Amino acid sequence: MDSAAKVLTTETLPAWRQALRDAGKTLVVTNGVFDLLHVGHVTYLEGARALGDALLIGVNGDDSVRQLKGPTRPLNPEFDRARVLAALGCVDGTCIFPEMRAVNFLMRAQPDIYVKGGDYTLDTIDQNERRAVESNGGRIVFIPFVAGKSTTKVIEKMVRG
Repeated sequence: MDSAAKVLTTETLPAWRQALRDAGKTLVVTNGVFDLLHVGHVTYLEGARALGDALLIGVNGDDSVRQLKGPTRPLNPEFDRARVLAALGCVDGTCIFPEMRAVNFLMRAQPDIYVKGGDYTLDTIDQNERRAVESNGGRIVFIPFVAGKSTTKVIEKMVRG
């Protein structure tokens, strides 16, 4: 499938989700910026996908990235980031959401499993996101990051030369 076809909109997401539910498939969801794809991302996403039948990634829109990461980010525009992720074999769909927090996206996606990085715990994740997942019967799983691999570190290395 063409990677662009795997980029869902907030309008098409509910029907896509319902088709998975009707087929009895377990949906795993994660979200983030994914500005420069690196091995830490790939390892994390492969681990997430292994938890279910389909993996959906919520991609922070450009305005929310600027709010989260500062005025020089994102390096790549939102649709480019969503399409690069969609091209990965372990990814079944991506969906760009405009807010800083993934609450509305999670309410639409209704994940069976919501995956967050190992730097979070049930107490430290956004509690509205937690409620959005748990209110729809989903559970939250934490996957450790690959040590020393982050977009910020890649950018710092590029700047240093």
